[in-house]
Amino acid sequence: MKELLGFIGFFALVQGVAGLVHEFADWDWGFVHRIGFLDGYEIYASVALVVLALALFAAAESRKSR
Repeated sequence: MKELLGFIGFFALVQGVAGLVHEFADWDWGFVHRIGFLDGYEIYASVALVVLALALFAAAESRKSR
């Protein structure tokens, strides 16, 4: 479970950073800008993904390893 949370957190972090890079540097990668209902809210969604990633990393660290 700890590894799964870490993997999902890493994926959320990469996509959140990709969304921010897309907004500020206009690079065309990541999936946040491709989701239609997020038009105009890409920055907020990207920041939310970064915060989610940090929460997932914290949850993964708090899990006991067996």
